[in-house]
Amino acid sequence: MWWSRKRKEQQLADAREEALRWYERLGGQIMNLPAGDEAATKQALVDAGERYNAAGGQLERATTVKQYELARETALEGLAYVRAARVAMSLDPGPELPPLAGQRQAGAIREERAVEVQGREYRASPQPASGTPYYYPGGMVSGRPVPSGWYSEPWWKTALTAGAWGIGSVLVFDALFSPGFGGYGFGGGGYDQGYGSGYDQGFDAGYDQGQDQAQDQGGYDGGGDFGGYDGGGDFGGGDFGGGDFGDFGGGDF
Repeated sequence: MWWSRKRKEQQLADAREEALRWYERLGGQIMNLPAGDEAATKQALVDAGERYNAAGGQLERATTVKQYELARETALEGLAYVRAARVAMSLDPGPELPPLAGQRQAGAIREERAVEVQGREYRASPQPASGTPYYYPGGMVSGRPVPSGWYSEPWWKTALTAGAWGIGSVLVFDALFSPGFGGYGFGGGGYDQGYGSGYDQGFDAGYDQGQDQAQDQGGYDGGGDFGGYDGGGDFGGGDFGGGDFGDFGGGDF
């Protein structure tokens, strides 16, 4: 019926406007925020710029409500990185954002954590520091819950972009978050409530989640859309500065 078609057209238009609203807000905040000198600030802005590029690409291709919702999620994730950059610069982070998909389930880092995996140290912290310059806003990454917080290396990024975990990344994940490693349990071990159930569900999901699931849960395209936001050259074109993480099963960061 014509009213059903009209309603669907309105829903599509509303979803597009909602995605555009957050996308434009992200672009404005990236352009107006100085890069700063700290590694954590620069890295958070690189990540925000990547999400801006990805959201723009999604908006150009979107033809359904679901696709516009994914673009909105990507833009919100970019704004989460902007907030993190502001925190690293000791600025007011601004108003709270709508929660990201899977963010509550993933939880958050509540205290310092350091582990050694294959002779290499990995750190996680609730606060930015020179040793933990990589922020992640929290969410499900290929079926596993990665808590929000600051990390020494973006070891989750291969799974985020490729849609599947590499062996090295899984070892780091287990060492940092599994109750079976180092006697470090979830019951008061530095994560907010709700992470334990999220971990169980993520662990059960296994290693081979497809890229479609990664897009639905992670909120942005996993491959090829991240050119690195230019923004006057301050972001370094998406260089993560961490070298080659080939042992994580996929490519350079």
